[in-house]
Amino acid sequence: MFMRIDHVGIACHDLEEKIALFERIFELKVVAREVNTEQGVKEAMLHIADGEGGGSYIQLLEPLGPDTPVGKFLAKRGEGVHHVAFGVPDVVQALEKIDDRGVRLLDKQPRHGSLGSSIAFLHPKDVGGMLTELVQAAERHGGVTPNARNADT
Repeated sequence: MFMRIDHVGIACHDLEEKIALFERIFELKVVAREVNTEQGVKEAMLHIADGEGGGSYIQLLEPLGPDTPVGKFLAKRGEGVHHVAFGVPDVVQALEKIDDRGVRLLDKQPRHGSLGSSIAFLHPKDVGGMLTELVQAAERHGGVTPNARNADT
């Protein structure tokens, strides 16, 4: 079912500070930035590598406010790993299979994700305490996903 680890989401208080840290220490580069008001975050995707199933990234997440999911996470747990996202070829099909296996779905239908992807989350209590995201990557155009063209916005 899984093709790769798509990304690891890391909650942080200051997006710019964490971008600079990951660029300096790991030599990663930002390939996309986005404000996702539906999820209440400002985010940056830092590219790690490409593989047969698609790219792998670090996703840095800064909450838009304290009452957002990431804002509440930071207040309770502090900065750190927020979720792990797995690349799937078809997010709708993956949701159906996982639902049939008795796992609670936080999203019954896919929604907009980073880099133009379709995403859905699984309930952490049903998968060992880990917030799990399923990601169906957007079609790639010229080696760059559509939203990745505006990395400096």
